[in-house]
Amino acid sequence: MKDLGRNNHSDPVSVFILLGFPCTWEIQVLLFSLFSVIYVLTLIGNLCIICSVWWDHHLHTPMYILLANFSFLEIWYVTSTVPNMLANFLSEISTISFSGCFLQFYFFFSMGTTETFFLSAMAFDRYLAICRPLHYPTVMTIPRCIRMAACCWVCGFSCFLLPVYLISQLPFCGPNIIDHFLCDPGPLMKLSCVPAPATEITCAVFNSVLIFSTFLFITGSYALVIIAVLKVPSAEGRQKAFSTCGSHLAVVSLFYGSIMVMYVSPTAGNPAGIQKIVTLFYSVLTPFFNPLIYSLRNKEIKKALRKLLRIVGFGQRQPLKN
Repeated sequence: MKDLGRNNHSDPVSVFILLGFPCTWEIQVLLFSLFSVIYVLTLIGNLCIICSVWWDHHLHTPMYILLANFSFLEIWYVTSTVPNMLANFLSEISTISFSGCFLQFYFFFSMGTTETFFLSAMAFDRYLAICRPLHYPTVMTIPRCIRMAACCWVCGFSCFLLPVYLISQLPFCGPNIIDHFLCDPGPLMKLSCVPAPATEITCAVFNSVLIFSTFLFITGSYALVIIAVLKVPSAEGRQKAFSTCGSHLAVVSLFYGSIMVMYVSPTAGNPAGIQKIVTLFYSVLTPFFNPLIYSLRNKEIKKALRKLLRIVGFGQRQPLKN
């Protein structure tokens, strides 16, 4: 029987094997159960936020429209990897086609890029609301907010076309085992038949510019927000502003803290085990925590969720009203 991990060096690779988390069958079943629960709870949490914003007319504001878009993005972000990972837990050999691998690569990282743009848009919205309150209603209108959200989606799915194209043009002739649970650029480039330092450096520079530019924009926006909040004479006003911004900052810290470990340096310096753990954190756990962070720290969301639960409990289908 031919070893699936080997490939004749004269033949191009047609399938990849995702090594995932090699362990005993009992541990595989345990991990399958754990991540199945996390995945379902992630979907439920983000869907609750979307439904709350959709049904409660009081939440039809730029801040919550961006939050609903962000939750919708998180659903697809986690769906791009977790179902395949769950299937691999129960498979003896986890294979993925060449085209399927690069499609997963493209959609996963495009949605991750879109997330950085949405976090930037949400930071800009909070900056305008707190630092420019008189101009906020005229600057951040609903149509302009919708255009901003659309721009985040379009730019996010356009940015990663170049890295995906560059890596897909590398020659892959074996072995075809990816020491990861998804098609990540680092392990993929290690499988190239020839060294690709130019592609690796290009991807590292691209990732660094994207990550640091959005991160600096977000931290700069919140620095101005914090300065403005400290000048508010009312303690209640300061607490409300810090509560809203605290949720955003918590999400930013979780997401950027993990992706910086992975993608701001050339991939050769990251051991496979570290890559898997860090990727697991920002691709699975961060989308799981985000609904909890926003719902627990936001009174309006909690109020809308309580109304939503009451309506679902009574089996009514009508817009939320006070």
